[in-house]
Amino acid sequence: MTRDELRRILLDELGRLAPEVDLASLDEQSDLREALELDSISFLNFMTVLDKRLGVVVPEADYPMLYSLSGALDYLERHLSDRRS
Repeated sequence: MTRDELRRILLDELGRLAPEVDLASLDEQSDLREALELDSISFLNFMTVLDKRLGVVVPEADYPMLYSLSGALDYLERHLSDRRS
């Protein structure tokens, strides 16, 4: 899966969590929780969706690595490529 495909999946799922937010203007470095006004339950739902859609289980200790879109992309790319190896 390419980074662009992964980005589309993430934006699709984030759009479901925060449909009122213009994701096209989302800064990849911004804290998703603040930018999208996600509470802890919404963020946990996002982690659950990643597991279901991508098959990547994110341990709670790793959540801070996924607080930004760029961090989430880096983390998921790394874990998806590790799984293929």
